[in-house]
Amino acid sequence: MQSQTHSPAAGIAFMILGMFLISVNDMLIKGVSGNYPLHEVVLIRSLIGLCFTLVFMKLEGGLHLMRTSRPGLHLLRAALVVTANSAFYAAIVVMPLATATAIYFVAPMFITLLSVPVLGETVGLRRIAAVLVGFSGVIVAMWSQLSFGVGWLALLPVVAAAGYAGMSVLTRRLGGGASASTLAFYIQLAFVIVSLAFYLVAGDGRFIHAGSSPSLFFLLRPWVWPDPADLPVLIGLGLMSAVVGYSMSQAYRLARASAVAPFEYVLLVFALFWGWIVFDEWPAPTVFAGAAIIIASGAYIFMREERRRR
Repeated sequence: MQSQTHSPAAGIAFMILGMFLISVNDMLIKGVSGNYPLHEVVLIRSLIGLCFTLVFMKLEGGLHLMRTSRPGLHLLRAALVVTANSAFYAAIVVMPLATATAIYFVAPMFITLLSVPVLGETVGLRRIAAVLVGFSGVIVAMWSQLSFGVGWLALLPVVAAAGYAGMSVLTRRLGGGASASTLAFYIQLAFVIVSLAFYLVAGDGRFIHAGSSPSLFFLLRPWVWPDPADLPVLIGLGLMSAVVGYSMSQAYRLARASAVAPFEYVLLVFALFWGWIVFDEWPAPTVFAGAAIIIASGAYIFMREERRRR
């Protein structure tokens, strides 16, 4: 069984690396969303990522590491990641990248709530109050999107956050008995299986029509053969996918969630940068106000948790 090392500095470094690569990944996927369906991009990315993940696994000790005594938890964790990714990428088609990212930062609140039934932790009234304040920040951040007619699609980053939170607490639960490459392997494998299922069911575009929303069109548009000019981008997505999966798994294995999770907020800075430079996007003032409430609530939750642990 893999022993679990406690190294906060290394965990934070892996987290920042993962956040940067996630921001580049999000920017590139938004860039190709007008040419390919989401799950075609995900399939290509995950097949390449799976190859790199197997290399990481070999370096960590060998391919025998893919064996697990908890296949059910790995399956659930992978399903949550697939749901989170699909919801978030469907969101960035209809709203600015930084806006979706700001709403997505409600994830720490979900982590706090899920830590009770999944990890057996105790959550006091102060942290519950902070969670409620954080959710109010989500409403503020979503307000501009509701005004622009995005409608229920504004909830997609919230769905993504809930899925990511579930993945995070399960990563911590599995981390003591599985290597980072093992955790990443099952995620990549799930992406491949789900993407192939989407192709078999909806790869011909039968479920969309002229009036479909941009998000639905991105999810269910017909598959096409990749343009050779786009292959470097798709290969880069695969490489980043492998490194992100490994980095995030290592971050939560090497340090407590309360130590590394606050550094996920650097993703918003990266998202603002790419949205402004690449897509000429700038969020509405309410998004910044909502993000400030969400981040302040999340920071308070982490501080309370750390104080309680001490």
